[in-house]
Amino acid sequence: VQLQASGGGLVQAGGSLRLSCAASGRTFSSYCMGWFRQAPGKEREFVAAISWSGGSTYYADSVEGRFTISRDNAKNTVYLQMNSLKPEDTAVYYCAADPDMTRVVTTIRGPDYWGQGTQVTVSS
Repeated sequence: VQLQASGGGLVQAGGSLRLSCAASGRTFSSYCMGWFRQAPGKEREFVAAISWSGGSTYYADSVEGRFTISRDNAKNTVYLQMNSLKPEDTAVYYCAADPDMTRVVTTIRGPDYWGQGTQVTVSS
């Protein structure tokens, strides 16, 4: 599966952005999807994940209650709605896919498929 992330940009603290990740192929609904981010000088970290059906979602503590992951299997797209953004949310955001849910919630033996990343910058 090939992934294309979009929707990043510059936003003021407290603002919102919605990231999208479009997937190629007809087996999108077979994949669990995740969002990760990497800030300058830091390691890549898990942000959010969603099961193949959309019935289960998982979030990092740092974004719980502010970010929402969702998917539209008819459109082969996963979304990350980001509200109440903080300067510490500034990072390159990557979407990722794997049939195994345990691999889209961690960067250790993480997902097999990655998108190219989209920059999110939150100004104070």
